[in-house]
Amino acid sequence: MGRAFVYVIIGGGVAAGYAAHEFVQAGVSFGELCIISEEPVAPYERPALSKGYLLPEAPARLPSFHCCVGTNGERLAPKWYNDNGIELILGTRVKSADVRRKTLLTATGETISYKYLIVATGARALKLEEFGVNALDAPNVCYLRDVADADRLVDVMRSCSGGHAVVIGGGYIGMECAASLVINSLNVTMVFPEAQCMARLFTPKIAAFYEEFYQSKGVKFVKGTVLTSFDFNADGKVCSVNLRDGSKLPADMVVIGIGIRPNTSLFEGQLTMEKGGIKVNGKMQSSNSSVYAIGDVAAFPVKIVGETRRLEHVDSARKAARHVVAAIMEPEKTGEFDYLPFFYSRVFTLSWQFYGDNAGEVVHFGDFTGNTFGAYWMNKGHLVGSFLEGGTKEQYEALAQATRLKPKIEDLAELESQGLEYALSVIQKPPSTRSAEVGGSTLVLDKPLHVWHATAGVIVAASVAAFAYWYGRKRKRW
Repeated sequence: MGRAFVYVIIGGGVAAGYAAHEFVQAGVSFGELCIISEEPVAPYERPALSKGYLLPEAPARLPSFHCCVGTNGERLAPKWYNDNGIELILGTRVKSADVRRKTLLTATGETISYKYLIVATGARALKLEEFGVNALDAPNVCYLRDVADADRLVDVMRSCSGGHAVVIGGGYIGMECAASLVINSLNVTMVFPEAQCMARLFTPKIAAFYEEFYQSKGVKFVKGTVLTSFDFNADGKVCSVNLRDGSKLPADMVVIGIGIRPNTSLFEGQLTMEKGGIKVNGKMQSSNSSVYAIGDVAAFPVKIVGETRRLEHVDSARKAARHVVAAIMEPEKTGEFDYLPFFYSRVFTLSWQFYGDNAGEVVHFGDFTGNTFGAYWMNKGHLVGSFLEGGTKEQYEALAQATRLKPKIEDLAELESQGLEYALSVIQKPPSTRSAEVGGSTLVLDKPLHVWHATAGVIVAASVAAFAYWYGRKRKRW
């Protein structure tokens, strides 16, 4: 038994939903596109799971956050796929893939063949057992990666309101879940081995601000140690958490946020891998010309930093999805993916955005005792990254534009004193006076062609910042 399609997307997350929308916009014919997903629901905006889904009042629920509402676009409910002739195969695992024969074998025994394959399998949450800790399937130990995980977390959270919650991990999931647990009236303790929260992105000074804010909300931090084991009650639930430093924490529930691992197993030994993901070029094309990869699973060349990276964030997944469809449908008209790395989060009353790369020297600015502050990163004499908490729409736009331009930095003290005004001044300068690093050298943008390139980058960066501001301020539930 088998079916054949021109285009097949394997995976049912954000990247798959946005790619499907782009295919329809590009005029894909009925019956040409198929999406195969292990999840039982149509692609949805995954960030909602750690935000609006966990709210105690008027929580977000499907179908309200199917793709593409995260960018204020059309909501792609299951009927949309049917109306557009897209075969949506849900609740189905792909058992094996053969990229030479261009076939996929599902767990139900069906063979799906394709002309072009887009791998959007995302990543899975790392489990405690992979680090030698056995949770014995305790019903009050929770992860958060999909709707089923979110439903379980909500049920457990509601069952122990006023109790003790231990969050293992100090990254994105840990920070956002901790905030939600506090809002749901739990006493929260966060445990992580690093010296600070969000260690991969935040500087110590930035991390200190957020830790102090969380502490003001009642969150406790236990840093520099790890979970070693659990104690269980007669019902098989975890009742306490044992740490390597010898301490024991009471626990009515435990949330695990210790990272993710890209779902690449179907293609290992068949496609070139890098940075833990599937290596692709600037058109998101893998080492097999018929196979493309996007989202958390893809390692792609990030032009602005000059190296291949995997970026685990929804913004990258959305934009890569749009680009890969253009690269497949109109390869001669589509250039390389030129993405400005972008991360953001909103917890409690706080909202921050980051652009570029957090490499090199850092300069902080603003009032860290107030509501608005930030940082710039400089590498090889040029601005390469920027961070801002509590900015306005215009300020975020300026930050994004300035980072995209990579201006030359000559005086760090002056940069610190100017703060946000520096970004505003950079974007207000005539293009002929701006400089950008190209191929390791400094180039003055004084020719029309270069001006157009810079302007295009500015427009893209501004649109990213504008959406993120809207996303945080207008869609607080998500």
